[in-house]
Amino acid sequence: MKPIYYEDGALKMLDQTLLPTQEVIHSYTDYREIAQAIVAMIVRGAPAIGVTAAYGVYFGAEEFKNQPAETFFKSMDTVCETLRATRPTAVNLFWAVDRMAGVIRANADKNPIQITALLKQEADAICAEDIEMCRTMGAYGAALIHKKDTILTHCNAGALATADYGTALGVVRAAWEAGKEISVYADETRPFLQGARLTAYELHKDGIPVTLITDNMAGWMMKQGKIDCVVVGADRIARNGDVANKIGTYSVSILAKAHGIPFYVAAPTSTIDFDMWSGDDIVIEERDCREISHIKGQQIAPDGVAMENPAFDVTPHQNVTAIITEKGVVYPPYDINIPALQES
Repeated sequence: MKPIYYEDGALKMLDQTLLPTQEVIHSYTDYREIAQAIVAMIVRGAPAIGVTAAYGVYFGAEEFKNQPAETFFKSMDTVCETLRATRPTAVNLFWAVDRMAGVIRANADKNPIQITALLKQEADAICAEDIEMCRTMGAYGAALIHKKDTILTHCNAGALATADYGTALGVVRAAWEAGKEISVYADETRPFLQGARLTAYELHKDGIPVTLITDNMAGWMMKQGKIDCVVVGADRIARNGDVANKIGTYSVSILAKAHGIPFYVAAPTSTIDFDMWSGDDIVIEERDCREISHIKGQQIAPDGVAMENPAFDVTPHQNVTAIITEKGVVYPPYDINIPALQES
């Protein structure tokens, strides 16, 4: 399942706002429209946003490659800033744009047409690396899953959140492919319902047993012994192991800790912000409160009521059993073992 891919000179995106009832593919060649697709959550999930932003930089270069060099470089600064400004929490976005900007800086002696070709190669590389990292993470994570385990996951960290395969659902898929006969509980994940619309859709389509529950059922399922472990993705991980993920993850981590259930985070090292010391410094995106007051255009809350809609929360490292990366499984103490990943 590929939610984003390059084909016939355009970036193709599966519109995730229409799932699971409609499967619509949009084509993009304008970096501004790509940026808006990120804002509107047509594409979402930290790794997928990073891949999308990389191609956004490339398509910006395509637009300006016939300008004089000085104008081209100024235009590309605007392209990069436009993409950086789309969403504040997922670090993969900034990592990917910075990597593309690094290609521009490293090849400043070349002409814009040559640089544009190199940017296409870099975007392709970022996409291919994401797929490979997810499969490697899946293999590492599957080793932590026991036969016939039931896994709780929150939000969607599957193929739809990456270029393919998934982070948290990559672990699920790898465990299933290894014959471990696992099953999954998927939190619906209000207010955007990524668990109900996307995770349940992915797993059901793949034939992996999945049961959908509302967010406030997770604790009761744990109390009844129905959940063996939790596996979630991440949008940003601080160097001390604090994890920003979809709102509600913090609550799940507290419930898991209270019931003695392992709480695993699956994310590539591109999701780790090695320059951020703790989760206290993570900027939490606030989204339109209509996501709370309306569902598919249907109003469910009274006019004039006060609302807040933070899109993410931060799970403290003390609640995280292990972090699964493409470089292996990282255990506490995270403030020592996470920085060591930079050197490996």
